[in-house]
Amino acid sequence: MTTGAELLGRYAETMVPVFGTPQIVLASGHGCWVTDVDGKRYLDLLSGIAVNALGHGHPALVQAVIKQAEAAIHISNFFTSEPAVRLAERLLGLAAAPAGSGVFFANSGAEANEAAIKLSRRTGRSRIVALEGSFHGRTTGALALTHKAAYREPFEPLIPDVHFVPPGDAAALRAAVDDRTAAVFIEPIQGEAGVREVPADYLRLARELTHEHGALLVVDEIQTGIGRTGDWFAHTAAGVQPDAMTLAKGLGGGVPIGALVTYGADTTHLLTAGQHGTTFGGNPLACAAALAVLDTIERDHLLDNVARVGALLDDVQLAGVAATRGRGLLRAIELSGIPAPSVMDAAREAGFIVNAVTPTALRLAPPLIITEDELGGFLTALPAILESARSAP
Repeated sequence: MTTGAELLGRYAETMVPVFGTPQIVLASGHGCWVTDVDGKRYLDLLSGIAVNALGHGHPALVQAVIKQAEAAIHISNFFTSEPAVRLAERLLGLAAAPAGSGVFFANSGAEANEAAIKLSRRTGRSRIVALEGSFHGRTTGALALTHKAAYREPFEPLIPDVHFVPPGDAAALRAAVDDRTAAVFIEPIQGEAGVREVPADYLRLARELTHEHGALLVVDEIQTGIGRTGDWFAHTAAGVQPDAMTLAKGLGGGVPIGALVTYGADTTHLLTAGQHGTTFGGNPLACAAALAVLDTIERDHLLDNVARVGALLDDVQLAGVAATRGRGLLRAIELSGIPAPSVMDAAREAGFIVNAVTPTALRLAPPLIITEDELGGFLTALPAILESARSAP
């Protein structure tokens, strides 16, 4: 039997090293649990970075993929399929999008944001306002809207005329948005910045300013959408309707899919025939998988589960924990005096997968099916994990 150490050695010899050395080699998963090739089990509190909404091996998703694979996996964008049409209708309904709205299917979040960038260019303007701390993807267009200099600078020059403002700073936003602005891009909760929620008043101000100046408001719901926060989409808690929304991650439950949702005919028809496209986007397999995810979330009342189980993380009172933040099952545990990477390593040794999203914070984004007992097991183990990390060399 091939061991994890052997496979990691082969990985190092064959892969482009953009991810560094993987932590472990996973072999299988069931529910909220995964098993590595050496037979060790872990509670997956990251779910593929907010992707595996139904956990691992969920029968509804598995059967939907099998059934669709037997019928047709890929047909190209010269044609369409019933799963694609049904999924577009379903997303527009969940988004409460008005008549004339539309959906463009892609393969990832970055691709969905690339489509949104091109949509914004069709306003005849090029200026884009994004937030400090933002992460919108690593393709060159989306990368230009991603704030972290270490991600952007090796690949500059990127697309020009992108302006970053501090999240929550109303005066800076008012100064940045004017009649030259094509779009404002906002993540309702900035995942890669450490799970930091944008204030509802700020999101409403962005809506007001973009209306006033004829710009588009684009909400990036790639990490926060599809029930992750306890709502179908995180921005709805602020009571705003954007001009466009981007989705991915949890939408396919692990099958790659992204989507751009446009609100209203004026926005939808900014992009016309031949101005954008994709070979794999909207293929029947991915759309069937996404439909199974949406059906299961609704049928099994998983939005209620997200709110109920997520509440366990509202206020974690432990030595070494400074604060918790986030909403639903997208959470951060801010640490005090213990490096987050050390806690992540100690948690993995104890059988829990978490993410050191910043040097001082852990990110938790477990499957939406996680139970109170499963998450409670992690919280019970957390004091010993913190103590182990504190005493690590």
